[in-house]
Amino acid sequence: MEERWSTEHVLSLAPDPASRKAAGKLSAPAPWSEAGWGQGALWGLCKGSGSTPYRTVIELATPAYKCSCPSRKFPCKHALGLLLLWSAGPEAVTEGAEPPEWVAEWLNGRQQAVEKAAERRTAKAEALAADPAAARRRAEKRSARVAAGAQELRLRLADRVRQGLADQGSVAGGWDEVAARMVDAQAPGLASRTRELSSAPQQGLLAEYALLHLLAGAYGRVDELPEPLAATVRSRVGFTTDTAELLAGPTVRDRWQVLGARDTADERLTTRRIWLRGAKTGRPAVLLAFGRPGQAPDLALPTGRLLEAELAFHPGARPLRAVLGTRYGAPESGPAQPPAGLSPAEAMAEYGAAVADDPWLESWPTVLTGVVPVLGPEGWQLTDGRHSVPVRRGGTPESALWRLAAISAGHPVTLFGECGHAGFVPVTAWGQDGRPTGVAQ
Repeated sequence: MEERWSTEHVLSLAPDPASRKAAGKLSAPAPWSEAGWGQGALWGLCKGSGSTPYRTVIELATPAYKCSCPSRKFPCKHALGLLLLWSAGPEAVTEGAEPPEWVAEWLNGRQQAVEKAAERRTAKAEALAADPAAARRRAEKRSARVAAGAQELRLRLADRVRQGLADQGSVAGGWDEVAARMVDAQAPGLASRTRELSSAPQQGLLAEYALLHLLAGAYGRVDELPEPLAATVRSRVGFTTDTAELLAGPTVRDRWQVLGARDTADERLTTRRIWLRGAKTGRPAVLLAFGRPGQAPDLALPTGRLLEAELAFHPGARPLRAVLGTRYGAPESGPAQPPAGLSPAEAMAEYGAAVADDPWLESWPTVLTGVVPVLGPEGWQLTDGRHSVPVRRGGTPESALWRLAAISAGHPVTLFGECGHAGFVPVTAWGQDGRPTGVAQ
């Protein structure tokens, strides 16, 4: 049976701070009745302002949520409150209960939807296989458009360097126009990086130009590159691989330890990154999940747990991004000890090796061991007494860094995060008690 989640993990599912606060008021037994837990689901009736209580049900494996309340937030405060009630202990939620009819009906509907989605993916793959010539013609047509766009971008960058970079502000809007041209050329990766030039600081701007010029030039001779590097270039330019196609290829089965998760949001969507490391292979992986504004992404895995599953990796010189395939059971309790890690010097060397394979790589998932967070004249540093790595400015809220200092209390801690040329971004900390804590939660 699914193990109870931590309070921290439940709150990480909230779409916004207001939902966390509202859920806290519903985490006591008083508003709930007929709460139960069994067959991978959690359910209950929550008393609201009307005469009919809200029906709330959570499928724990995905997780997925359903509530009869009118809220447009996802998960709503009732689902979060029920999860908090369940995570607190067994007193208020009956364990091993038989789901009532309305819960069973929803669970069966979800299972049927999953099966139909799998059928649609299979049908799509079969359709592509049935007419490979048409698929090849479409791919060749897009490749030609991207190549033309990449060549235009190289010329624009070269012209800008010849004109000089001192008056970058006067052409900031011009990069938005060039980015739109890259969208027309079906190169969304080039478009995104080009758009970022509009707000890039003057310091380091030439390096951004050079990396973008290198990427556009690499695509111009992508057929001459070694296949792993060619796959990286295609991915950076904006080519994607269908999930069904990835899962149909080689997969890696392991017991994956969840090292951490972090959400980032803009006006269009919320992006969740979940980092894993194989217990047997030691291989790192990152899963991406997306949600609309006001809606938390569907995929949620508790930090510190172990999940036996198959992952399919996107191709590249340094394969990291993966998609989740077959799961073999629910997430289990992880090891009592923090994960093995590297010193700051070793972490920077590992990142350097990764950049040698992928020049556009800004960071690499890393576990630091035996480091102490210290605030100095140049900002926060993570030191083991011999070497230090700076905390990347702007990568973590100042309040979260003080929280990290409180977790450390001057003693060495184990930290998971992303290590890059601009410094280290902490995501998860293991303190003296060995329990993982989200740094920015």
